[in-house]
Amino acid sequence: MLCQSSDELHQYVEKSREWTVQGKVADYIPALGRANPHDLCIAIHYPNGKCVSAGDIKNKFTLQSISKVISLAYVLMDKGKDFVFERVGMEPTGDPFNSIAKLETMAPAKPLNPMINAGALVVTHMIAGETIEKRLERLLFFVRDLTNNTNVTYNKEVAQSEYKTADLNRSLIYFLKQHGLINEDAESLLDLYSKQCAIEMNCLDLARIGAVFAMDGADPQSGKQIIPSDIARICKTFMVTCGMYNASGEFAIKIGIPGKSGVSGGIMGAVPGKFGIGIFGPSLDEKGNSIAGIKLLELLSKDYELSMF
Repeated sequence: MLCQSSDELHQYVEKSREWTVQGKVADYIPALGRANPHDLCIAIHYPNGKCVSAGDIKNKFTLQSISKVISLAYVLMDKGKDFVFERVGMEPTGDPFNSIAKLETMAPAKPLNPMINAGALVVTHMIAGETIEKRLERLLFFVRDLTNNTNVTYNKEVAQSEYKTADLNRSLIYFLKQHGLINEDAESLLDLYSKQCAIEMNCLDLARIGAVFAMDGADPQSGKQIIPSDIARICKTFMVTCGMYNASGEFAIKIGIPGKSGVSGGIMGAVPGKFGIGIFGPSLDEKGNSIAGIKLLELLSKDYELSMF
């Protein structure tokens, strides 16, 4: 079984921390650019409720693209698979997460999957509610259920920083509006999406979400079915095929677990039937993934044979 002591896990963290100097923080979002590039932490949440952690675990970070998995699970539960996948595809893409290229060449112009920004914006558009505040609160209620932490909220400074610098996402929204996939005010949707990406937690909370997905949607403590098992399976499949941006294939070969990253440096892992993993390391590689976090997972996967392939 993977690392049963914090001391053992600490050794992996310190070995992986050396890689932080080879990356850089996501300074194109000003509020994220102030992160300490040498931070690194990990938590592993087991089905029996035990959680082992190491590193700078008190640090909070925003979910960024990790939130795409959560919003997808939420709208699949609320709208159903047919409704969602009529509007968003299921295929991986080798393009960057914020690319518009495939939308321009496909007919109909449907985002290839929910893990790229175009697909994620369509998914967030599906969150029901009369106001931005009510829609966000519904999503936050779901996140709090997943983490068993009623204090989880979003970081207003990061949300505002993202909103002000989100011209590419604005472009995607207007393109999607032109093709009938979005029919709400662009600025309102961008406001909601920025706040969704700015949902904030620590690696202990993230590992617990990973554990829910790992256990086919069941709460690791109570056994309550938070997410229907089939929807959890769909989300884990997207994590394998599209979860690590355009490095997903390499991640599947070298590490081989369902994972989702975010440009804040977070990585959520869900080892099927075994445990959830939460990692935070803000120094990113050229693909937008935590460079030390990837190395940490690679070491653990090799030593403990975590790959599902």
